[in-house]
Formats: sequence, structure tokens, C-alpha cells
Amino acid sequence: MLLALLLITAIAAGGFAVTYLFEDGEPFLWRFGAGTVIGSALFGTVLFVFASIGGLSALVAAAALLVTLAPTVLIAGGPRRKRFQRDWDRAKGKTHGASPAKALRFFYYAGFLLLFILFFAQTMYVTDQGIFTGGSNNLGDLPFHLGAILSFTDGANFPPQNPSFAGAKFSYPFVADLITAGFMRLGVGLREAMVIQNIAWAFGLLVVLERFVLKLTSDRLTARLAPPLLFFSGGLGFIWFFGDLGVQGKGLVEILNQLPKDYTIGDEFRWGNSLITLFMTQRSLLLGMPLTIIVLGALWKIFNSPSRAVSAGLPEGESAKSPVAIAPGPDPVTLPIFIIGVIAGTLPLVHLHSLAVLFVVTGVLFFLRFDRWWSFIVFGVGVCVVALPELAWSLSGSASETTKFFGWHFGWDSRDINVLWFWVKNTGLFIPLLAVGIYLFCFLQTGKGAKGAEAVDQKPFKLLLFYIPFAALFIISNIAKLAPWEWDNIKVLIYWWIGSIPFVAFAVAWMWRKAAALKLVAVLCFVGLTLSGSLDVWRTVSGAVKTRVFDADAVKLAEKLKSSVPAKALFLNAPTYNSAIVLTGRQSLMRYSGHLSSHGIDYLPRENDVKKIYTGGPQAEELLNKYQIDYVLVSPEERTAMRANEAFFSRFPVAAEAGQYKVYKIR
Repeated sequence: MLLALLLITAIAAGGFAVTYLFEDGEPFLWRFGAGTVIGSALFGTVLFVFASIGGLSALVAAAALLVTLAPTVLIAGGPRRKRFQRDWDRAKGKTHGASPAKALRFFYYAGFLLLFILFFAQTMYVTDQGIFTGGSNNLGDLPFHLGAILSFTDGANFPPQNPSFAGAKFSYPFVADLITAGFMRLGVGLREAMVIQNIAWAFGLLVVLERFVLKLTSDRLTARLAPPLLFFSGGLGFIWFFGDLGVQGKGLVEILNQLPKDYTIGDEFRWGNSLITLFMTQRSLLLGMPLTIIVLGALWKIFNSPSRAVSAGLPEGESAKSPVAIAPGPDPVTLPIFIIGVIAGTLPLVHLHSLAVLFVVTGVLFFLRFDRWWSFIVFGVGVCVVALPELAWSLSGSASETTKFFGWHFGWDSRDINVLWFWVKNTGLFIPLLAVGIYLFCFLQTGKGAKGAEAVDQKPFKLLLFYIPFAALFIISNIAKLAPWEWDNIKVLIYWWIGSIPFVAFAVAWMWRKAAALKLVAVLCFVGLTLSGSLDVWRTVSGAVKTRVFDADAVKLAEKLKSSVPAKALFLNAPTYNSAIVLTGRQSLMRYSGHLSSHGIDYLPRENDVKKIYTGGPQAEELLNKYQIDYVLVSPEERTAMRANEAFFSRFPVAAEAGQYKVYKIR
């Protein structure tokens, strides 16, 4: 665990230094949080390039780490050194002396850090009975990520091929898993690497989100409320919880210790709490979201910057009437904007949906602030420098069919439920408070901010205009599916939630400050916004969920195979999510159809061939030769789901076995 902490700290140091290339006024804590995710993206991207050339070895991982650390020379001397010293002195000053405000600030961050430690510790744990997860929605996702990680460390999977669909390019954004593999090459255990990275990225998300909302609203209380609204997101599930409490006849403490189900995802609810349905299960989003929010903060600075007409001495009213006619020249300060573009450019292999969100947001803002066209062009060039090569690589040879990633589909995942009731049930008070927050911030403010808030240095309507692309994301996600599985629209919808949080949090903060009677309303609103999500998060943290992903025999078999089977061997196994082959890092002809379909892969022809092989006979011989299968797994899953003909495979030598698991060597 200590080594993992040292490595993530080293990566954060490199990203920390990069922040001095595009931000002047951010505090030390923000630079640390942003640096963690920027450094991780840099490390993962460089590691991908190096490993694709020379394979993934300890030397290659160390070389990538050195490149990630290289930006630290930027703060070794000169003006940036002075800025670093200034930030360091300010950070130390905040720790001197004692006050209620400082104590609250400390417990705020310490509380979230403790939450992340307890929560992500449940991602995966190993016992004598096998590999388990404490995440209620992590049953299929954990083996997928393990398969990707171990394909890099044990399967010599470079350049990356899809370990779940042999012969196809690994077009899924895999950088988060590659970073874990890099840590393992440097001596960190699998579980320790995953847990430390998840904690670090979640804390980075906390810090950059809080600062992003502060930039937008200039209100510290609003900014403090924003992270809980994300991490404890949910709808009206708490009402169902109290209903269950009455029906079961158990005490509150008793039922809390063993919560029987989730209250944000399931048959009744589809939104899902962000921690349990997104950040534990989709590690790519956990890294991609804070990167995206950093970029959104920079785009806000461009969007909120003064008109060139004002800086040129023209009347502001004239600029507002004819912003396009001014046609200002290039902005002399282009390096920070370009660097932000480069950071955004890493997203194709980190989290592609986040890049798509930035494309929509930037496109809308470009037309809303056409007088800042040069800044947006520089940003776009920075994006293209990294993103275009990554996209070209991932799309060439991919088995994903792009036509499956778009189709008209009304109401997201509402199924047969009335759409309006669906959104009320799944988001609760969020949308009503969004409307209240827009009114309070944009139509009630006088320009000096709410009582107790910092001075607002931008027109309230600027933020309303900035919100337009986020509202567009919500509308688009409700009229079309943006992935083969419509629920995956959540990868876009979550950014509508991010864009809406400033208004929702502002509404709660305004009520808290306005009058004593409204304080109770503010508290009730905050509880209503977070209680359902809190119940689901507590269910994971408390250990109420104990789901076995791999049994002990699967783990034993995998260990035997890793030491006796070539790294590039191709396996045949049942198309299930938790095949023992996942733990070997070797390629499978085909794995879980649910993952393949969600990635837009037409798996049906290959699935039919897998079934034919397991039935045995002359056709099986032909297909084994056609796909050049090296080994075949016969386990309880193959015997049940595939009706494996063991008499047919018994003529092949047994390469390894454990309990009811057998692997036959075909070639």
C-alpha cells in the first residue's frame, strides 16, 4: 500500500506542475487534486505509447513515470517557482491557528477522504472462498476491468487487443486499467493499485468540482454543497425505504446494518447513485470526469472573459449589440488554452463520452461567444494534437459498429413509466430546485451576490447561457440513445447533473442564509437530495453486499495457467462475465455478450460458433482450426450453459485442472 501511495504521489507531482502552465490563481489543494488526474492521464498515455513499442515491463513503466515527473522542472526556478512558493505559503497559513471555520474545512475533506477509503475498499477483496466485491452493481464490471488489467500484465497485450473478443482492437477506453497495470509492474499488488487510484481520483474529483462551482457562482457555501449532491445523488428512493421499514417490522438500526436492496437503482429506479453505479464500476469515468471538469472550468474562463470591445475602449452596449462585427484579433496568451486542449485530447482513451460532452459544450459556447473565436480555435488545435491520433488508432480494426451508438429513443430508460413521473421519482427535488436556483441566481441577484457570498464578478445571465449546452445534453439524452444500451446515456446525462449542480446548490445555500424559517427548509431539501444515495453508499460501506465473482477453484486454475501457458494463447470458454480465463490475462475468443453488445460488437455469429464447438463433432474440429484455438475451458458454466461434450474434448491432453475446472490443450 505504501508503494502505491508513493507512486500516485509522484504522478500527482507531475500533474501538479502542469497546472502552472494554465492556471495562476488556484490554491494548493486544487493543484494537488487536479494534478492527480492530469498526471494520471499523462502517465497512462505515455505508458500506452511506450508499452506498444517495447511491451509492458518494469523498465517501461519506470520510464513512463519519469516522463510524468518531467514537468516538475517547470517549478524548479523562475516565476513559476515564486508562484509555487506563494501557494505553499498560503497553504501553510491556512493550517496555522485554530478556528471553527478551519476545523469545519478539515473535517469536510477528511470526512470525504474517509468515505472514499471505506467505499473503494469494497471494490474487490480476496478470501479463501475466492474473489468478492462489495459493490451491488460491480458483479459484471469488476471482471471486465480485471481482464483488461491482467491482459496488460500477464497477456502481453500490446498493442492492445480486446481480451473479450480476440482479434479486434481494444477500442474501449482502457487508460485507467493500464495505469493499474503499470503500478503492478512497479511492484504494487492488484487490489492495492486499484483502491489507491480510485481513492485518489475520487478526491481529485471532489476538489475540482468544488472549485468549479465556486468559479461559476462565487459562493463558497454553494461550492461546498456541490460534491455531496454528486456523490450522494439519488431520487425518491428513501420513501420506498421508509415503506420497507414499516413492512418488515424491524428497527431502524437493524435494517440499516443489513440493507436488503439499493434505493437508487433497480426495478423501481434507473438513475443510480454516482458512486455505486458509475465511479466504482466505470473506472474510466472516475478518471475522465475530473479531467473534463478541469477543462470546463477553463472554458468558463474563456466564456466569461470581458468583451474585446470593452478592452478596446468601445462602449459595452455596442459590443453586446454586435459581438460578431467586432471580429477581434488573436489572443496573445494562447499557451494556457492550448495546454487545456491537450489535456482534453487525452480523453479518447480515458473516457470517450466525456470528449463527446466537451464537443457539444465547446460547439455551443463557440457560437454564443463568437468574439472569442481565437481562444476556441487554439483549444481545438490542442485537442486535435492528441485526440486525432488516439481516435485513428482506436477506430482502425475495431469490431464496434458506430451505427449502433445512435438511434432515436424517447424517455431514456423510462420503459413503460410516464416520463415526467420517471424523472421526478429518479431525481426527486433536483429538477424543481434547479428551476428555483436559476431564478434566484439569474433573476433575483443584483450583481453583488447573496448575503455572505463573495462578490460576483460576472453577470448572472452569463451562467445561464453557459448552462445551455448542459440542458441540451439532457434533451438529447431523452430523445436518442447514444450507446447500444440506452442506459449508457447516463455517461452523458451525468454531465447534465454536473452542469445543474451549481444552481441546485445555490438554491439550498440561499434558503439557508435567507431567514431562520428557511433554514429548516434548506436542511430538508438537502436531506431529500442526498438521503437515497446515502442509503446506497452506506449499504456498500457497511459490507452488507458480499458477492462472489470468482470461486476458489477459478482462482487456483488461473494461477496454474499463468505459469504454464504462453501469454499469447487463445482460449475458448463460455461467454460469461466471470470466466476463470479472465484471471489469466489471456485472450478469449468471446466473453460476456452483455459487455460486447454495449460496445457495439456484433457477437452473434461468433457466439453460435462457440456453441457448436462445445457440442463436439466434425464441425467443432473445423471451427477450432478456423479460430486457431489453443486451449478450451470446461467448467460448471460450460457444462450447464454450453452443454459441453466432454467425451469429445477428453482426447486432448489436460493442461491444468482445479476442482471442477479443466483446461484441454488443443494446439
